[in-house]
Amino acid sequence: MTEASILFLRACLALLAMPIYILSFLGIWEPFCKKIFFPFFLEKLSVIHERKAKKQKQELFRNLLDFRSPSGDLKLLEIGTGCGANFQFYPPGCKVTCTDISPNFQQGLSRSMNKNQHVHYERFLVAPGEDLHQVPSGSVDAVVCTLVLCSVHDVNGTLKEVLRVLRPGGAFFFLEHVAADRSSWRYFWQQVCYPTWKLVFDGCCLTREIWKNLEQANFSDLNVQHTKVALPWTPIEPHIVGYAVK
Repeated sequence: MTEASILFLRACLALLAMPIYILSFLGIWEPFCKKIFFPFFLEKLSVIHERKAKKQKQELFRNLLDFRSPSGDLKLLEIGTGCGANFQFYPPGCKVTCTDISPNFQQGLSRSMNKNQHVHYERFLVAPGEDLHQVPSGSVDAVVCTLVLCSVHDVNGTLKEVLRVLRPGGAFFFLEHVAADRSSWRYFWQQVCYPTWKLVFDGCCLTREIWKNLEQANFSDLNVQHTKVALPWTPIEPHIVGYAVK
């Protein structure tokens, strides 16, 4: 009965979003989404998410300096930088390499850079999380990834790249929305929204249990906490936050 209800409600939601499905079929939606809609949407969502998740991010990033290299420098790689919403939380003087699969966030990213001049920006790389070959192995002290693992093509492949670029003893900091408890109504609605949400929001997957991928990766120490970030009218309240040490 539950599966039939999910399929029925998915069909209803698809009917409401039919213009987008038609544009996708015609090959129009994806380039429009990547170049215009999603960068605009993400910048607006970041403002709301930062307000709701500020406490969690302050707590998450407060020990970044504990992972400085012996020289005292902190070299940080951010995967899926987007509009640069995390820059305000980075310690002064840290050296940041920004990466994103899309080059279309430059306007919002430039605004964030101007607001956060305490950070030293080394370079911006157009690269997916699964392929960071432009970053040498063992070359960074910390990797940051927030609201990104929901949309990468291969979570495990991305975590392998994280481990490769981190120096021994370096840390991976994360804040990600995840699947709700499988017995909950929220998980039911995540399943209902899944196909249309993924289409509209550039591949974002609602039902990934990312903590399991982290547990299976070869980190020496994993600190993960399940939390909630309430975003009105969205099915992405459940989050995980923490860090993992190589």
